[in-house]
Amino acid sequence: MKALTEMPNVGKVLAQKLIEVDINTPNELISTGSENAFIRIRTVDPGACIDMLYALEGAIQGIRWHSLSPGRKEELTAFFRQTRTQKP
Repeated sequence: MKALTEMPNVGKVLAQKLIEVDINTPNELISTGSENAFIRIRTVDPGACIDMLYALEGAIQGIRWHSLSPGRKEELTAFFRQTRTQKP
């Protein structure tokens, strides 16, 4: 079984946050999706930033987050802004 830290963009800190929200393997992250994983991380880290969201998406796609397509970055930015305005 691959470790989360073997995915691009996932270091020890992000891997620990994922494990805290019961995402323990790359397959679990892929099946959860970047947006849902980010929402779950926000429950343990309310200050989670947009770079973390990009990192999650890049990990799922198997690329460095800097290489995300401009269109996907726009979608994620809109999602991030929406999560910032919602009250728990």
